[in-house]
Amino acid sequence: MSEHCIITAAITGAIHTPSMSDFLPVAPEEIVQHAVDAARAGAAVVHLHARNPENGRPDQSAEAFAPILPAIRERTDAVINITTGGAPTMSVMERVRPAAKWKPELASLNMGSMNFGLFGMLGRFTDFRHNWERDYLADKGIIFRNTFEDIEFILTALRGAGTRFEFECYDTAHLYNLAHFADSGLVEPPFLVQTVFGLMGGIGAHPEDVAHMKRTADRLFGTEYLWSALGAGRNQMGIAATSAARGGHVRVGLEDSLWLGPGQFAESSAQQVERARGIIEALGRSAATPDQARGLLGLKGGNSVGF
Repeated sequence: MSEHCIITAAITGAIHTPSMSDFLPVAPEEIVQHAVDAARAGAAVVHLHARNPENGRPDQSAEAFAPILPAIRERTDAVINITTGGAPTMSVMERVRPAAKWKPELASLNMGSMNFGLFGMLGRFTDFRHNWERDYLADKGIIFRNTFEDIEFILTALRGAGTRFEFECYDTAHLYNLAHFADSGLVEPPFLVQTVFGLMGGIGAHPEDVAHMKRTADRLFGTEYLWSALGAGRNQMGIAATSAARGGHVRVGLEDSLWLGPGQFAESSAQQVERARGIIEALGRSAATPDQARGLLGLKGGNSVGF
């Protein structure tokens, strides 16, 4: 078990819509402040999406990230992680543009195609301020496309920049897909394997599901990977505690859950980071600093990015 636990804070994402929570950051300055606060609370990595500031819709243009990235870098030493997932309705060409333009230390990469079900949230949220929100959530036909061709395209597009990856694995097959790319030489260890639990279309959040994913990753990657886990919605802190207790790393943030506790909205990703940090420290571990995270992940350093 590593003494240091990397906390990733996923600041806004593309799943939750603005009408769900008044605390979800949408405007660039809100995203910046939430990221800085999360870093100050103990997050070594901030995982970033951008949004249209007028209606809160996910925006994966390189220009949407332009006011966000340098502002965070000026105010914190946290590792900046740019999504290549974007939103499940976007093409791979759209999704890769920000990371290809800005050359971050770290970028997320979804490791397999999957059904993507957001419609369950319509049972909890009924009033929407923007026309796009209800239709986006109600779509039962979303397939989040991440073919072998798509994954290879992103790996190749970012390889020359020295960007490494947060490999998001929503099911067992995604771990095997990563093993395929490792065998092909397109990716090299150490691998940051972010296992995702409790999102409709992916593996569940039962303790046996978590154990199965961990066993499979151990068998496929041995000592050449870092295991991290995130739980969607109400599963967030339980999954974080499970991962931390087993020597893994954790991801929290408003992208993954709007809640701090039953019926209680989180006012920021920083609140969730503080809660996760308390769990980690109660287990006798410490939250990794950004430089410790860089060392564990083999990152190129904050001075080698394009922003």
